[in-house]
Amino acid sequence: MKKNKPAQKGFSPFKENKKSADRPAPHKSRPGADDRPGPAPRKRNVGEKPARRHEDDDSSFHGGSAYRENRAVRETPSGFNRQKFFDRVNDRFADKQARKTDRPKHKREDPGHKSKPARHSEPAPESEGMPLNKYIAHCGLCSRRKAVDLIKEGKVSVNGQLIQEPAFKVTPQDLVKVGNKRITIQKNLVYILLNKPKGYITTTDDPEGRHTVMELIADATEERVFPVGRLDRNTSGLLLLTNDGELAQKLAHPRHNIKKIYQVGLDKPLTKADFEQILQGITLEDGVALVDALGYVDSKDKTQLGIEIHSGRNRIVRRIFEHLGYKVEKLDRVMYAGLTKKNVNRGKWRFLTDKEVILLKHFK
Repeated sequence: MKKNKPAQKGFSPFKENKKSADRPAPHKSRPGADDRPGPAPRKRNVGEKPARRHEDDDSSFHGGSAYRENRAVRETPSGFNRQKFFDRVNDRFADKQARKTDRPKHKREDPGHKSKPARHSEPAPESEGMPLNKYIAHCGLCSRRKAVDLIKEGKVSVNGQLIQEPAFKVTPQDLVKVGNKRITIQKNLVYILLNKPKGYITTTDDPEGRHTVMELIADATEERVFPVGRLDRNTSGLLLLTNDGELAQKLAHPRHNIKKIYQVGLDKPLTKADFEQILQGITLEDGVALVDALGYVDSKDKTQLGIEIHSGRNRIVRRIFEHLGYKVEKLDRVMYAGLTKKNVNRGKWRFLTDKEVILLKHFK
């Protein structure tokens, strides 16, 4: 008679002992199994930790089910240490980054290495000084080109000594005189746009006592300003006056090709042949005179023209038409370096705006 087995309690996976669940079942030999010995266990190196077993991983690298089935054939690579492997990788990466950061440093320290010049050169210290003609231009007395003439004429002295070399270096501490009058570098720069009328000379003073453009701006500023360029006594229009010698040098130099537009009134209509000849270029006593543009102000009145030039030669517009047998009865400069006569009546003036000054300094 069979004995009744005691009733088993209900199975609950949450109450199961995890240790017993994770422990693998003991190996039972099957009847008739081959009694061949398995592979000898590998000896661990000194200090090497035992390899962790991953029962649920089917990867042959970690010893999954495929590994257990072919245990006698395939072996886990021996001597692999994961921590040591990544330590070596990190060391190699750190060495590579160190070489990258050290490479520019070695080039800078190499005395034979030639570095590229800086795009923007630093200004020379005051102890080195600046050329005398540039110093005079910064003082607002005249342009740099005119300063060269003053120096060569023997009108400039430095610390009581007459200097006739424009490149002579001076500093703000030196005593510079022009015509026995001391000059200093201007700090308050002034820019005045004048609509010059006829009958005034473009100069700071006139020994013959004629009217000058300085009389028209007498109440504008206490700074000593001078005209940029020149307009004939009988020529009207735009004229710039300033104490900025650098800007005056730029606007007056032919290299910068500052364009001007004039309105011309002739004593007789300009013929089509002469019109084409002017566009092709007129050969004068000082070379060929080229114009940028030429046109009639009124198609019904051939005596009124507009002409655009960039040449700074003396009386160039008048000489072009006089060479062809015309008399210029009216000459008015209506545009100069991008500036116009808008809101400036004849004989009046105004200060340039900050925007206009910036455009002038970067005018091309």
